[in-house]
Amino acid sequence: MPAVPSAVLTTAGLVGGYSVARTTGNRPLGGVVLAGFGAAAFETWRRRSGVGTAVALTAVYVAAFGLSHPLARKVGSWPAVLGVTAATAAVAVAAGDRDRDRTGP
Repeated sequence: MPAVPSAVLTTAGLVGGYSVARTTGNRPLGGVVLAGFGAAAFETWRRRSGVGTAVALTAVYVAAFGLSHPLARKVGSWPAVLGVTAATAAVAVAAGDRDRDRTGP
């Protein structure tokens, strides 16, 4: 079974976490979604590229989450979430998913 690209995991975490928090009104529940997909992405990066890359890309993921909050005050919630998600997915593809074909399952 092919591995899920980490960009899909980070997108699901950021957009899904925000959607769950907004829909339910339960921010900690949104955080659980964010953390769960972040942990899955970390493990994917660790297996494919090593611990150092996994730590660096996880820092990008967490920074994107943090940046979305002040950015939302300027551009709105959804544009902020979608913007940081797109940037995070691009970094994940460039740095975390690039060796996917060479490393195998």
